[in-house]
Amino acid sequence: MRLTVSEKQEIIHMVVRSEIGVNRTLREIGLNKSTFYNWYHAYSEKGVEGLLPSKRCSNRQWNSIPQEQKNLVVKLALDYPDLSSRELAYKITDEQQVFISESSVYRILKSRGLITAPAHIFLSAADEFTDKTGFVHQMWQTDFTYFKILGWGWYYLSTVLDDYSRYIVHWELCVNMKADDVKRTVDKAIIKAKLVTKQKPRLLSDNGSCYIATELKSYLKDNYQMEQVHGRPNHPQTQGKIERYHRTMKNVVKLDNYFAPEELENALEKFVYRYNNERYHESLNNLTPADVYYGRGDQILKERERLKKISILNRRKEYQKFKNSTNKEKHLSLN
Repeated sequence: MRLTVSEKQEIIHMVVRSEIGVNRTLREIGLNKSTFYNWYHAYSEKGVEGLLPSKRCSNRQWNSIPQEQKNLVVKLALDYPDLSSRELAYKITDEQQVFISESSVYRILKSRGLITAPAHIFLSAADEFTDKTGFVHQMWQTDFTYFKILGWGWYYLSTVLDDYSRYIVHWELCVNMKADDVKRTVDKAIIKAKLVTKQKPRLLSDNGSCYIATELKSYLKDNYQMEQVHGRPNHPQTQGKIERYHRTMKNVVKLDNYFAPEELENALEKFVYRYNNERYHESLNNLTPADVYYGRGDQILKERERLKKISILNRRKEYQKFKNSTNKEKHLSLN
């Protein structure tokens, strides 16, 4: 049975991220090692294009993408150069009401010289907590990261991220990294999430001194009946979602220098807004964190499936018209 590009891509990510090793994983799923490495090397060199069938028909196919839609892909790619082919594909579906697959978007941009390298990153360790959450506000992740502001010194960013949706519930820039800063961050997150009178989530953090302080534990228990969960020492993957968020955020925010805390806060506010509301997250079925957090994800996925069926049906109709026209021209030429 021939696998689709997305199925091959899913297998590659599953094998690479498997905790039991490549060889054992391949044995368990029944995939030949040489086949996997052929896919892996092709994907590493060419991205999703490398996973396409090697033999392709030169004639027009029934599902050919109309030229105006190809032009739309190029236009949006130029308007939003920071979007990957995956993000661009779902942006087109959601905002332009046209379904074009990720692999098709990639091929179109590749043919126009707008993509020079595959937009993917392989991770060597899992980035999820062992016990996966099943709904919003079941568990929050929190952590500090730091920035140096020229002329001001070090500042510390305290963030609360919802584990299920990856939505940034609250963040603030602190001059210290102490239990009082954690308490203040949690207080504001609970208010923003409107959980003052509702059951509180578990709070997952690392084993930093501010998080394991008895003062913090008592505060969370007495005021919110909030349970604390700590990651295993020397195992940062436990807090993988917030660690990865911080890495992604700093790759963007730290491109500039900041000369006052207000400048850094403005940059952080812009990034968090885009991350929560505009960035399509692959692990969330290419929804934004806000889509999942506010419970509109299922409706969006159903609408995407509807648009996909309509787009495919329209391509079939256009192909049939093209075929009928071609056959008519041949008939006339013979007469």
